[in-house]
Amino acid sequence: MTKANQISLEEVSRGVVAIETEEELARKWQRSRESGKPLRVKLGIDPTDPQLHLGHTVQLRKMRQFQDAGHLGVLIIGDYTAVVGDPSGRDKTRPPIAHDQVRKNAEPYLQQAWKVLDREKTELHYNGEWFSKMSFLDVMELCSSTTVARQLERDDFEKRYSGGLPISVHEFIYPLMQARDSVEVESDIEVGGTDQLFNLLLGRDLMRQAGMEPQVCMTLPLLVGTDGVQKMSKSYGNSIGINDDANEIFGKVMSISDDVMRDYFVLATDFSNAEIEEILSDGPREAKATLARRIVELYHGESAGAAAVEHFDRVFRDREQPEEMPEVRISADDLENGEMWVVKLVVDSGLASGNNDARRKVEGGGVRVDGELVEDPKAQVAVSDGAVLRVGKKNFRRLKVL
Repeated sequence: MTKANQISLEEVSRGVVAIETEEELARKWQRSRESGKPLRVKLGIDPTDPQLHLGHTVQLRKMRQFQDAGHLGVLIIGDYTAVVGDPSGRDKTRPPIAHDQVRKNAEPYLQQAWKVLDREKTELHYNGEWFSKMSFLDVMELCSSTTVARQLERDDFEKRYSGGLPISVHEFIYPLMQARDSVEVESDIEVGGTDQLFNLLLGRDLMRQAGMEPQVCMTLPLLVGTDGVQKMSKSYGNSIGINDDANEIFGKVMSISDDVMRDYFVLATDFSNAEIEEILSDGPREAKATLARRIVELYHGESAGAAAVEHFDRVFRDREQPEEMPEVRISADDLENGEMWVVKLVVDSGLASGNNDARRKVEGGGVRVDGELVEDPKAQVAVSDGAVLRVGKKNFRRLKVL
């Protein structure tokens, strides 16, 4: 028996919130096993940012599970849908993003995605392949596939409409574009976050209208960020980027709350259910260290995982400053009498998502320059070549003045 045949339907269904429908999935799965023809498992991504975080990998890892079971991953880069902007979970219209920027973001995005997906079992498309060829009449025909009433069934649209908040006409088109992707690639299964359910179900509608067997919709949880409250997002400042420094990843995972740890094990690692239960029985501190090490290993290798453990124990258990740390270059032109606004220093060092985030870190007592605590967000601090900036318990930067 091959490894692919050993992977069960139950395993690929692990961690899933809902399947529309389970009966159809079981039927497709069995038919594929009998015919030897792999299922086409679709995932659409809009690279509005070049960096992937662990939240993005939840869906990528689900596709990889299907690939390991012998099926084909159909990855769609939404170079056209990203320009329109996904309204899912939004209380206002997304700001526009240029097509050229989306294509530029896609390159590093894919480089990171291949850390998760089996490239040999991935069929890659940009949805501009078909949308760029559509005439205005084609767009009108696509729009006739649904109704405004159906669109307003969406929770986010309904809330905006009842609250008197504007909904741009082009936002109605986004779900249709994602649904049309399913028709174009003849999807058997589409995976997506719970916020994508409407879009996925609309794909079933358009496939039926095209005389095709509708795709099965598989929705996955949205991974909570390091704040333990909101979904992981770079804009919320609570994300763990898979290209982040290994020590930074380890430290961030160690900072998550105990009550979301199981979700991280299930959604962000390849541990089995039995292994997870055994690890969790070791207690929160040891279990979280195992989780952090495994996540580092997935994206930086086993040696980096071991080194991250040693670094964390030395810096945070023994409270020692690390021997090595990322270097941040500071232009002398940004200094006035050898000093710099502490908020700008933290932001320019990449340790805050913006000025407001930096102010919160300063006011929270988490910022030190060469060991000196800085609590006033208006403060000007001395910046010398070789000085060490520390933000929180785990983030160190050595300053290099040019």
